[in-house]
Formats: sequence, C-alpha cells, structure tokens
Amino acid sequence: MTDPTSDPASIAELLHDSPSNWGRWGEHDEVGALNFLTPDIVLQAARTIRSGKTFTLQAPVGTDKGDPTTLSRTSAIRRQVADASTWYPGGRELGPGAPKFADDAIDIYLQGTTQVDALGHAWYGDQIWNGYDETTTIGGLDVASVAPLARHGIVGRGVLLDMARHRGVEVLGKRDTFDDRDLEACAAAQGVELRPHDIIVIRTGVIGSYWSRDRDEFYADWSEPGLEYRPELVKWFHKREIPCLVTDTMGNEITLDPTTGFKLLLHNALMRNLGIVMTELTVLDELADDCAADGQWDFLFAAAPILVEKAAGAPVNPIVIK
Repeated sequence: MTDPTSDPASIAELLHDSPSNWGRWGEHDEVGALNFLTPDIVLQAARTIRSGKTFTLQAPVGTDKGDPTTLSRTSAIRRQVADASTWYPGGRELGPGAPKFADDAIDIYLQGTTQVDALGHAWYGDQIWNGYDETTTIGGLDVASVAPLARHGIVGRGVLLDMARHRGVEVLGKRDTFDDRDLEACAAAQGVELRPHDIIVIRTGVIGSYWSRDRDEFYADWSEPGLEYRPELVKWFHKREIPCLVTDTMGNEITLDPTTGFKLLLHNALMRNLGIVMTELTVLDELADDCAADGQWDFLFAAAPILVEKAAGAPVNPIVIK
C-alpha cells in the first residue's frame, strides 16, 4: 500500500496535486467526463452487441423488507392513492364514461435507490466541480446538478469487473479494498480488454446479497468494501479517460479510507476533480452470472437519471445490452 502523504490534515492537502479536468470542456461545463462519450464512442459500443440479451441493473423500490439504502436515508414508502376499493359504494364517484383506475405515490430520497450522483454532489473547500462556487448548491444546485446528466444520457461501452468472483467469493467482506492494480488483474483474468472511455462496472456482491440476508445483519458494523484511494488509482482513471463508474455498493468506494481516515475521498478525487459520473446501488448478479457463462464481459451500457431540476442525484435504471 502506498502512503499518499505524511498525515494530511485535510482532503485539500491530500489532493493538492491530484489530476483535474477543470476547464477541459470550458468554464460552463456541467457534464464532465461524459464529454468523452462522443457519437463515435457510442457507435463503437454498439458493436459489442452480439446476442441481443438485455439486463436491467436497478434495485427494487418499495419492497416489503425495506430497500437497501445508506443509514442516513430511509427506504422509499409507496402509498396507494386509488384502487378498486376507491370505487366501492360510498367511495368516489365516476363521471360519465370515465374508467376506474389505480394510482399511487412514493416518498423517496432521490439518492435512496439505484441512482446517479450529480457532479456537484460532493466537494471540499469552497468549490464544486469545474470551480463553481459552493454557494451555488444552496437551496438546490444551480449548476452541476443531475439535470444536465439526465439531458446528456450515459451511453458507451461498459465492462464488468467482477471483483467478488475474481476473489472466489459471493460477496466481498465489509472492509475489503481494491485498486487499479486489482482492476487490471481482474480484467486480465476475465480475458477482457480495457479501453479508453470505458464505463467501468464493478461487482462486489453487496447489494445483491441484501435480499438473502437478515436486514439487521446486513447493516451491522456498517462498512462497505470498495475502491481504496491511492494517487496511482486517480491517475489510472485520468489516463484512461473513464466517463462513468458504476458499482453495486452505496458509496462507489470504501466507506472509510483505511490509510487517510477520510470519507468520500474518491468522490472528490474522481467526481469533483475529474468529472467522473458515479452510479451507485446497482444490482449486478444476474449480469455477472451471464458474463461468466458466455465469457463476454463488455456490452452496451445505457442510462439516464430522472430529470429532476437542481437535484444532487436522481434514480436511474441502467440497461445493459450484450
């Protein structure tokens, strides 16, 4: 393990010479590394389609067990607004020629399920992505919200790196870490080539295991596995011009960086500084099983979060086509 600094006092000190894409696409850019997903890249990604098999990566919402989400948020609550009982005698009356109907509503944290982070979601100091002032987040994100990402969409060549399978387990342990060297080794073992502008999809098995585990046990001694910060990891993402990082964890990275003690360190190094879009809380087990069965680990990845103006994130249902 590389010791990145000698006891840094702040994230700013730790990342003072970390790579940055600020200004790369102009001073008003709000979609960051998604700029790498050009029409040519999308066309190249479409050539990965061989069988036409499709997979959706979204976690169920509004389940009886309660949905997996971070401890700072609550599960979605779906409520029925209208159903058959609405039209029983003494209930609502139908107008002439009107059909009966069912209707419902949901109370949900926008980042409480499978979701895309806005580039202004996390920061340090007084600036968010691309140098915008942090005051632009007050009352809602005036810039670098999830809306520009939704309008742009995320379409490119996705590559699944199954870290759990690579290490011979169904689910990585709560504090298991990996870095760029492990990603390269996993890709080599799977026999898949990593190319510039790939959408990196990493499976740990965590979210998929939620429905087979006791909820209290799932959250006990909470600490997710994930990517661990080291300067070379950030440079790896920067050099490869990765537009989007997708994981089946809630944080896209280790919950607490074991070397520095910082939280959300990669949110800052990758998202705030490089403009890499993060997609969290996906379910990757069915896709992983299929990739292991047919040996195809690359595919067309397509997603667009719900277009919510000024939001720091929004739900998404990514679609994979092989």
